[in-house]
Amino acid sequence: MNDKAAVLADAGDNTRLAHIGNDPAEFYGFVNPPVVHASTVLFPNAETMEKRAQKYSYGTRGTPTTDALCDAINELEGSAGTILLPSGLAAVTVPFLAFLSAGDHALVVDSVYSPTRHFCDTMLRRLGVTVEYYDPAAGADIARLMKPNTKLVHTEAPGSNTFEMQDIRAIADAAHKGGAIVTMDNTWATPLYFKPLDHGVDISIHAATKYPAGHSDVLFGTASANAAHWPQLWEGNFALGICGSPDDSYQILRGLRTMGVRLERHQETALRLAEWLEGMDGVTRVLHPALPSFPGHALWKRDFKGSSGIFSIVLDAGSPDRFRAKAHAFLDALRIFGLGYSWGGYESLAVHVNLNDRTVCTAPKEGPVLRLQIGLEDIADIRADIERGLAAAAAV
Repeated sequence: MNDKAAVLADAGDNTRLAHIGNDPAEFYGFVNPPVVHASTVLFPNAETMEKRAQKYSYGTRGTPTTDALCDAINELEGSAGTILLPSGLAAVTVPFLAFLSAGDHALVVDSVYSPTRHFCDTMLRRLGVTVEYYDPAAGADIARLMKPNTKLVHTEAPGSNTFEMQDIRAIADAAHKGGAIVTMDNTWATPLYFKPLDHGVDISIHAATKYPAGHSDVLFGTASANAAHWPQLWEGNFALGICGSPDDSYQILRGLRTMGVRLERHQETALRLAEWLEGMDGVTRVLHPALPSFPGHALWKRDFKGSSGIFSIVLDAGSPDRFRAKAHAFLDALRIFGLGYSWGGYESLAVHVNLNDRTVCTAPKEGPVLRLQIGLEDIADIRADIERGLAAAAAV
């Protein structure tokens, strides 16, 4: 097995995804780790129980199933440890709670996932933490926003719904110089296309609900820390008593095996459609970092190995009073796309984006923003469905 580990260290993404997080020799040769349901774990004697001197002591401290998933995520992230959470939002909020205290100041990118903003504006505020939202283009200039009590800088690249890029290394260096830790929501790229810890981030966060699960039937989150911050992240999560279930962990492990090939398909189809949409009547902008026309394209090209299957378009509405009607006409005409808030699954989805909570990255003036999750359907069918939507919007 040591020889296999050495080979996998230099293997390609799909080879690693097929083999990490499982050791058939530990489970009688079965390829997939078993689903171990556990709360109580028995000890052979009182001394072992007193010292917890065995690998497993209680369900909240891990099972063979959850450990297998943690091992796989650590391999992908290059992290010292990973905690498993019951949702992507929990994967954001638990690190915040583990590292922030009353009287602290946190900097959060303005293009952040909107439920994260809600948590900051409600729970963190009630707990005495001040949150300030910053421009994703800040880069090294974020140093100007740092205060003596700034303890955490949260990043997300690309940003939710509008896909602004960030200079993660420059932000991390400035934040560390000011004594803050850096967290990053990296759900869009996954560690296959961007590895946050290699760019100075301390805690990498994923909504594993999306591409790792891949089938729109699991809610899950992971947060992975470097060696310096792993003990505090683990202790914070243990104190909160939040765990990922073994059944969901098994589903995520199974999804990981095909994530690479699925991402390749998502990426190829989405980019081809984004390029096509740039020239379509009724579309004023296509918000996709892999397009050379996108303002953050140079950062994406410098730091990322690929792009995923979600981007947005801005319709040409003419006047603000037609935004809603145009968006609804587009969405209601779709037949292949589902109308749903998630993404990362096998099916295409569309949603009219609400950007009313933004303070820096405000909504485009030309028209409504429609976020498109490009699934695994044939590109000709997806394209025809988008054409149906555009025709309906044009008729309003």
